[in-house]
Amino acid sequence: MPKYLVEATYTSEGVQGLIKAGGSARRKVVEDTCAAVGGKLEAFYFVFGDRDAVIIADIPSNEAAAALSMAVNATGALRTRTTPLLTLEEIDAAAKDEIHVHYRAPGT
Repeated sequence: MPKYLVEATYTSEGVQGLIKAGGSARRKVVEDTCAAVGGKLEAFYFVFGDRDAVIIADIPSNEAAAALSMAVNATGALRTRTTPLLTLEEIDAAAKDEIHVHYRAPGT
């Protein structure tokens, strides 16, 4: 199952909800939301810096990941950035000679 990194930044409304319900409640919501599309939450961390939370989840497809992203962002309580995570095996396959990519760098 594809794995995704989700970086979340709360709006002031989202922070108010986090303060009210707590971090454990947020994790449960994310876990349940992933499960609803056939996925599984692997990790959930709150962080300092540009982002407020980092999530790693197994989601069945890009379409399911996009649907989750749209549903979450539509609430206005947070903004997310979703990045597909590739396995070492996927990178090894991409690097093999049997996959021929013809690319010319700019200016060459």
